[in-house]
Amino acid sequence: MKKILIIYACLFFTAFLILFGCKDTVTGNSIDSRVMPQSNISFAADLQPVIEIKCATSGCHDGTSVETSLVLTSCSNAKSDPGIIFPGNSGTSRIVWAVEGLNGANPMPPVGVNKPFTAEQIRGLKKWIDEGAKCN
Repeated sequence: MKKILIIYACLFFTAFLILFGCKDTVTGNSIDSRVMPQSNISFAADLQPVIEIKCATSGCHDGTSVETSLVLTSCSNAKSDPGIIFPGNSGTSRIVWAVEGLNGANPMPPVGVNKPFTAEQIRGLKKWIDEGAKCN
């Protein structure tokens, strides 16, 4: 009887940890309040969470329900089309044109699909590209 109670207690504790223990989920609201570093932008730490929420999980650039041939689930995927990101030159990078809605580019993400990039996120994206668009 004592063993059964211990087993049930362990199962209950495990279930509790699984259901309530992990509160580090990134959401659109939490990502929009983050401040980008002034330099040494990390794709993995600073940009990937933004791109994942705004572009990849919005059903457009996730690799399975792709609206275009551009998949933005990783740095290497984002850089696979040489016309999208020009390392060292954010002004000629089509990804910047898209998030800013410049030079005739369709605004990304599309209106009504997801919130647009914030000014801070755009600054971080541009800085990352100008710093060489490293997959770090």
